Amino acid sequence: MLNKPRLSRSFFDRDTLMVARELLGCKLVHIENGKKISGIIIESEGYCGETDLGCHAKAGRTKRTSVMYGPPGFSFVYFTYGNHWMFNTVTREVDQPEAVLIRGIIPTEGIDIIESRRGKQPRKLWTDGPGKLAQALGLNGEHNNLDLTTGDATLFIEKGISIPNRFVTTSPRIGLYSVPEPWKSIPWRYLAKLPEEWLSKNLLEEHK
Repeated sequence: MLNKPRLSRSFFDRDTLMVARELLGCKLVHIENGKKISGIIIESEGYCGETDLGCHAKAGRTKRTSVMYGPPGFSFVYFTYGNHWMFNTVTREVDQPEAVLIRGIIPTEGIDIIESRRGKQPRKLWTDGPGKLAQALGLNGEHNNLDLTTGDATLFIEKGISIPNRFVTTSPRIGLYSVPEPWKSIPWRYLAKLPEEWLSKNLLEEHK
């Protein structure tokens, strides 16, 4: 599979919701022990600073959220629900604590490794949630606050396939049960529902 350009810092230094939408179709890559494990991003959520009551930054700068106040293009990986790691990319300028949560991918490389970690479930359930994809790609707290944009990074995001708007839906973010309105229902979740024939054709084109 051909390597595509990695996303630069300027990609992440923009409006968070624009980044969340444009990450759909990009490829999340982790190089582990020299082997590439990756997947096409098909689901994301935007979290927009201290005034967003669904965002971790609502409590201000803490040890956990400090990376969100730093430069865009860094990873924000945190532990939740006692057993899940969640992978986010920091967006916007320094001191504007915003990020995009990657919620779902379609595995493309390192399938054998992903299967060894997630194979007890049907393949369609291997990476259809943020905790699942983190486990599949081998991501944990050691991958927090890493620069995703450098040429020697082993965790990064590549340009991928362009997903038309007709395949993308928006909806409220997942799991914000105790968050007040309007933040509970605001449609900042982006989900690509890709027909199998279209996906197969475009992945084939990507490999050429």
